Amino acid sequence: MKDIHEVLRQKQAKYAQLGKQIEMLQQAAEKLREVAPLLAENDDEDNAVLAEGDDASTEAMAAKAGASSGGANASKGGRPAAPRWP
Repeated sequence: MKDIHEVLRQKQAKYAQLGKQIEMLQQAAEKLREVAPLLAENDDEDNAVLAEGDDASTEAMAAKAGASSGGANASKGGRPAAPRWP
């Protein structure tokens, strides 16, 4: 049979540990709330830059496809020849 005082001490220690973890999580959540708007602003700028890059690469790919439509790639379904690994 377990000693009631030992069980109570273990439970109190676990309770104190959980309390510390909860406090640390609350502090982390507060910091995230502070940083989230900054990340959202930065993310919007990154998305705008990526969208501009995607437009340019799409136009370049379309130009390449138009230039190679009469070439050897057209007979292979328009796919570029890529080395195959065994």
